[in-house]
Amino acid sequence: MSVQVWCLSFRQPYAGLVLDGVKTVETRWRPLLAPLENQTLAVHIARRDWEGEEWRAVLSGPLGMSQTQIQELLESGERFGRGVVAGLVDLGRTTLCPSSLSGVELQHLERSAILIGLQEKHLTHLSNPRWLKEPLSARGGRDLWSVEIPAQLLP
Repeated sequence: MSVQVWCLSFRQPYAGLVLDGVKTVETRWRPLLAPLENQTLAVHIARRDWEGEEWRAVLSGPLGMSQTQIQELLESGERFGRGVVAGLVDLGRTTLCPSSLSGVELQHLERSAILIGLQEKHLTHLSNPRWLKEPLSARGGRDLWSVEIPAQLLP
């Protein structure tokens, strides 16, 4: 028996940050995840890293994490390696971040997304992250694709 779910590839460190519950808002330039509101999404760990270090600035700045805590988070996110479906996360509502948003509200969203400069991006709320019992080897795809996860791997 298996379950079929939509899957999205995340680059590291974001895949691990989503599955460890640190990143609770996903950002996209278009409303890719809007049709999947209230559904479960499989998280695929891409082979390539995210380009840029703004995530590190958010973790050490607004979230106040030490270098040791950041390193532990990064290692946790790599527990299954790359090129695998590693876990599941539930999707909430997708909203457009207005270009006029600033101040405390914007800072809160940036902390949740572990990213700065969210204006004009589509923000999807993430909840209930969970790692699979074991990784499922899978080739990543562009945008969304469907994946079958054997029941014995489900958390």
